[in-house]
Amino acid sequence: MNTMNTDYLQLVELATRAPSGHNTQPWLFRIGEKEITILPDLTKELPVVDNDRRELYISLGCATENLCIAASVSGYQTEASIEAPAEQPAAIHISLEKSADVLPSPLYPAIKKRQTNRSVYNGQVVPEKSLEALTAIATESGIRFHLWKNGSEEFNTLKALISKGNDSQMNDPAFKEELQAWMRYNKKHSEATRNGLSYAVFGAPNLPAFLSKAIMGSFLNSSTQNKGDRKKIASSSHLVLFTVPNNTVGEWIGLGRTLQRFLLTATQENIAAAFLNQPCEVKELAEEIRQELPIDKEYPVLLLRIGYAKEVAYSLRQNIKEVITEGNKK
Repeated sequence: MNTMNTDYLQLVELATRAPSGHNTQPWLFRIGEKEITILPDLTKELPVVDNDRRELYISLGCATENLCIAASVSGYQTEASIEAPAEQPAAIHISLEKSADVLPSPLYPAIKKRQTNRSVYNGQVVPEKSLEALTAIATESGIRFHLWKNGSEEFNTLKALISKGNDSQMNDPAFKEELQAWMRYNKKHSEATRNGLSYAVFGAPNLPAFLSKAIMGSFLNSSTQNKGDRKKIASSSHLVLFTVPNNTVGEWIGLGRTLQRFLLTATQENIAAAFLNQPCEVKELAEEIRQELPIDKEYPVLLLRIGYAKEVAYSLRQNIKEVITEGNKK
């Protein structure tokens, strides 16, 4: 394997540090001579909670941003283009060209450090200086995000809609079945798949699978979910809502790139973040967001909370060999 391909494999490894729904890691990478293509792995889609593949493509956008940031540090000029044929899965083509003029991205050190922190935060408010760093990030065309402080009218509106989202999803047998399919109940189970929602990221002990299934399964009801989320929301500094103007595949990918810049910047500021996408995932509640919040009737796509917390366990990532598409290694 030549040096260039070794570089590319390192870029792919860093790309896979991106977040994804249920930690499905729904991506495949095709390596060419001067290009890496990111493709959706439709064996890992979530047809219940993400039936239009919106969150899947956001994840691919996050992976794209990681790859481009990492490439800048290795001296590659990158350009990403989206191929989205009708009725076919979209692909993201990233050209790579060595250049002495490339400036390394300052976000690079945060790629390996970033994590989704689902714990209860410490209640500390994010100071204005850090908020300014977050709002100063570059956004892809049409992508917007709104930050609302704990206690504000908008924050409280979203808090109520999160509870409604839990009521809807946790009373849907199909949603719960899909969620449970991606739960990993102990260390052995997690290491066997290296994806999914590990017992460790929830702070659960490493127990035999039959015990963990019973314990973790007992939390899958709206009452318990809402009780836990109320504590998590109350401990957070702000809620952050990301929107798009037209709800297209290209916008979802662009949102993913913007989101990853936001998350990496937050990581540099020692700010924790976790997703609370329930009201964006339930169509009726997403419409309520459009009607009740000042977002210029854009489409609410993704919601997260930010604040301060101790580091939690990291989700495992799949082996690079498992995400390189067969027959395309050059």
